[in-house]
Amino acid sequence: MIITLNNGVHMPQLGLGVWRVEEGAQVEEAVKTALQIGYRHIDTAAVYKNEAGVGKAIKESGVPREEIFLTTKVWNADQGYEATLKAFDDSLNKLGTDYVDLYLVHWPTPERDLYLETYKALEKLLEEGRVRAIGVSNFHIHHLERLMENTSIVPVVNQVECHPRLAQNELRQFCNKHNIVLEAWSPLMQGGEILEDRAVMAIGANHGKTGAQVVIRWHLQKGNIVIPKSVTASRIRENFNVFDFELTAEEMLLIDQLNQDKRVGPDPEDFNVV
Repeated sequence: MIITLNNGVHMPQLGLGVWRVEEGAQVEEAVKTALQIGYRHIDTAAVYKNEAGVGKAIKESGVPREEIFLTTKVWNADQGYEATLKAFDDSLNKLGTDYVDLYLVHWPTPERDLYLETYKALEKLLEEGRVRAIGVSNFHIHHLERLMENTSIVPVVNQVECHPRLAQNELRQFCNKHNIVLEAWSPLMQGGEILEDRAVMAIGANHGKTGAQVVIRWHLQKGNIVIPKSVTASRIRENFNVFDFELTAEEMLLIDQLNQDKRVGPDPEDFNVV
C-alpha cells in the first residue's frame, strides 16, 4: 500500500521502525530481514545511533537504493539552521547515501523559534534535492499552525505516538485538512497492552490474525503510515502479513472505541531532552 504525499512523492504505508535497535549486528539483521520479506520503508533517526547499521544493511541487501524509502530525523541538540545542515551531512555520511527520502524535525523544542529555523534548513535541503520530502514529528496542532504561518512548505507527514488507546482524532482531522499524513510511532502501544484487549483478540480470531496484525491493519485502513519496530524475524514477517484481509466497518468502530487519549510516551508540550 502506497501513500501519495502532498508533494507527489510516493511512500510505502507500512515500514520498519528501528528505535531502540542496537547499532551493529542487531539493526543490520533486522533491516536486511525486513527488506528480504518485502518492506521498502525504513525509519531511523540520528538519536537512535544506528544510522550506520541501517545504511550498511541497505547496501548489503541487494535491493536498489531507489526502491527503498528511507527516513531519518534531526535531533533536538542539533536544531537551528546551520546546526541542522551539519547534522544532515552527518546523517548522510553514516547512512552512506547521497540523499534521504524523508527528513523530519524530531521534536518541537520549547524554544518557540528554534524549530522554525530548523524547518527552514529542511526547506533548503529539499530545494537542493538532497531530500525528497520534509516533515515533522511529535507536533501538536499549535506547533503545526505556527510552522505553517512562518515557513513556505507544508510538511508531508507528522509522525506522532498513535495507537488505539491514543487515536489522535483531533490532530488527524487537522492534518487531513492540510493534506498532512499522520504517521504512527509506537503503533502497537509500548508494553503491548492493546494487543491483549478482548475486542482486538476477538477480531483477530475472526480473521485468523494476531492482535498486532489487527492493530496494524486498523492503522492502514485509518490512512496512517505505520512503522512497527521489531528485531525478531518472525515478528517482522508477522507485522508485514497484513495485506490479505480487511477489517469491516463494525470492527473498525470497535477499535475506534478503545481510544482513551492515553499517552505512553512523552508529551511534546513539555519534552525538552537534548
